[in-house]
Amino acid sequence: LAIEDLLQRPPVGLDPQPVHNLIEGKRVLVTGAGGSIGSELCRQIVALSPKALILYERHENSLYAIAGELTDQGNSGVIHEVLGDITDVPRLQETFKTYRPEIIFHAAAHKHVPLMEVNPGEAFKNNILGTRLVAEAAAHFGVEHFVLISTDKAVNPSSVMGATKRVAELVVQAMASQSQTRFLTVRFG
Repeated sequence: LAIEDLLQRPPVGLDPQPVHNLIEGKRVLVTGAGGSIGSELCRQIVALSPKALILYERHENSLYAIAGELTDQGNSGVIHEVLGDITDVPRLQETFKTYRPEIIFHAAAHKHVPLMEVNPGEAFKNNILGTRLVAEAAAHFGVEHFVLISTDKAVNPSSVMGATKRVAELVVQAMASQSQTRFLTVRFG
């Protein structure tokens, strides 16, 4: 097909109703809520009328910015800011006990390839260990859906970042076989 043919085709239709049905009236937690992907997820989730949107983020400025933006749009009763690290088990447990999330979008990750090449221990700690800890908390607290936000770099990984995200996918896949929580992975590219 020529580029001109592709441009003349109508856009792919996506029925938003199933996503709205999934989110509406639910307590949704987003890890990495202040990051590039996490903050956009929060913007889109809040538009779907959740009962609560829990913003879990370890960077104070990022959390403050996305919480302020969403609150300024009239969502103050829905937004709950949690400053915390995904590798901090007591903070995770406190958050899960307090807010009882039903859906988790796990977007917290170290994603910059060059930085992870020179800081592989941090990539392991955040991307693998952090994912395992959040997934275990989700299973323990009976979360309905857990969605791992992964990356195209996890396909035949050639970098530390890609390898750690691939292992995170395998952690989530293993959790799916031993829990009532529905564990899912999506890859952004």
